[in-house]
Amino acid sequence: MSIVVFTGPSLSAAEARERLDAIYLPPIEAGDLYRALRFEPTAIGIIDGYFEMVPSVWHKEILYAMQQGVHVLGAASMGALRAAELNLFGMVGVGSVFEAYRDGLIEDDDEVAVSHGPKELGYPLLSEAMVNIRRTLADAHAAKIISGATRVRLEARAKSLHYKDRNYANIIDQETEDEAGDVGALHRWLPRGRVDQKKEDALRLIDTLAGKYRRAERKSVRYHFEHTVYWEKLVQQEPR
Repeated sequence: MSIVVFTGPSLSAAEARERLDAIYLPPIEAGDLYRALRFEPTAIGIIDGYFEMVPSVWHKEILYAMQQGVHVLGAASMGALRAAELNLFGMVGVGSVFEAYRDGLIEDDDEVAVSHGPKELGYPLLSEAMVNIRRTLADAHAAKIISGATRVRLEARAKSLHYKDRNYANIIDQETEDEAGDVGALHRWLPRGRVDQKKEDALRLIDTLAGKYRRAERKSVRYHFEHTVYWEKLVQQEPR
């Protein structure tokens, strides 16, 4: 039996492999989770996934995997989203991003969206996730680097940007002379103070898989999985 993990820009497979010997696959898209069942995994971890250029992983795939006895966990990015949506059906969420979605503190998909380079280059990040910005600004406020008003203003400015344009330079450089105030201190603090919440959560997922799911019993669910026309079409198009 094995563990399968879908990851990419949030956490490299090389870093994850230092903590857990598993089958590491690129960010998930529709059909990938169904195909991953060919590895006969005890558990599947979803960290990163595609959502814009290709169809995202189906909720139905996750429900099917769990109905087949596979534990499915999610964190950090696409995994946190799906875990919050399917938590009541038994998908396990890990980390602060999942908890924020589950508790309704954040709702939008763009909170975890980032622009990144290709797999061949190691998925280099080209923008900053909104959840990372929120956590970093919260820490800066707690450390008295910025005021509460500045934190609120910068968060709102970041949220107003398209996810591909989110980075600290774009957020801070828009400050007017009247608004600047403690932003200079923030700029100096960022190199050591910036928090990567998504990576923290991804590592928590890896540690959770390593500690609890390596030899887990088959998952048991209480729902009935309905074989719809669209599901049967996926099965026919994506043979395992």
